[in-house]
Amino acid sequence: MKLSIVTTLFNSEKYIKDFHQRASAVAQKLVDDDFEIIFVNDGSPDRSLELAVKLTTSHQNVIVIDLSRNFGHHKAIITGLNHAGGELVFLIDSDLEEEPEWLIDFNNQMKKDQCDMIYGIQDNRRGGILERITGSLFYKLFRLLTKINQPDNIVTARLMTRRYVKALISHEEREINIGGLWISTGFKQTNRIVSKHSSSPTTYSFGRKLGHLVNAITSFSSLPLVFIFYSGLLISSTSVIYILYLCLRYIFLSQAPSGYTSLISSIWLFSGL
Repeated sequence: MKLSIVTTLFNSEKYIKDFHQRASAVAQKLVDDDFEIIFVNDGSPDRSLELAVKLTTSHQNVIVIDLSRNFGHHKAIITGLNHAGGELVFLIDSDLEEEPEWLIDFNNQMKKDQCDMIYGIQDNRRGGILERITGSLFYKLFRLLTKINQPDNIVTARLMTRRYVKALISHEEREINIGGLWISTGFKQTNRIVSKHSSSPTTYSFGRKLGHLVNAITSFSSLPLVFIFYSGLLISSTSVIYILYLCLRYIFLSQAPSGYTSLISSIWLFSGL
C-alpha cells in the first residue's frame, strides 16, 4: 500500500461524499489505485457513519472504523493512524476546510526537503478576535511551560512517512495531546503555509479549550507539579517559623498565644502540607 488517507467523522454527513470524491481523485493522480481512505467515526450523532459505510459497498479502498462513543478528535486520529498501512499517510479533516488537493503539494515538498513530515500552518487564523487571542495565548503558554516548540496555528492536515507514523503511535498515550506529540516524536519536519477555509462552526467551547490547555501542559511538563510542591513547602516553612516564634515568646516572655492565633498557625501548617 503506497498511500493511506486518514480522516475523522463528527457531524460530517454533508461533507463525506465530496470529500471522498476529491480525496480519491488526488490520490489516483499520485499513486493510481494503490491507496486507502480510512474514516474514523468519533461517535458522530448524525448520519456520518451510515454514509461512510455506504461508500464501502462500492469502493473497496474505503475503510470505516466506528468508535463506541465520542472519544475526541485526538484519540480518533491516533486510532486511524494505528490502522493505516500506507508507505505515506495523509491526515486531514473531512469538513473540507482543509483541501484534499494539498496532498500533491505536500508530497512534492516532502521529496524536495527529504523530510518525514509536512504539516500545514494557517496564514491567518480564522475566527473572531477572542478566538484569535485565546489561540495565540494557548501556543505561547504551551511553549513556555513544556519547552516544546509547537508553531502557532497548525492545522490537522499533514503528510507523514511510515517510520514517522510508527514512532508516533508507539507513544501509547492515554491522555492524548496530539499537537505536542507531533513535535516530540522527532525526525525531520517541515511546515507549509496554507489557507484554511471556514465551512463549519467550531465545536470547541471555551471550557473545552481550557481543558485542552490543561491537558496539553500536564501531558508534557512537570512544572505544575513542581510549582505545587514548592508552594506547599513555602507555606509550611513560614508556618513553622511562625510557630517557633510563638513558642519563644511563650518561653522567654511568658506571652501565651491566643486560641485564634494558634488555630490559624495550625491551619497554615497543614494547608501547606
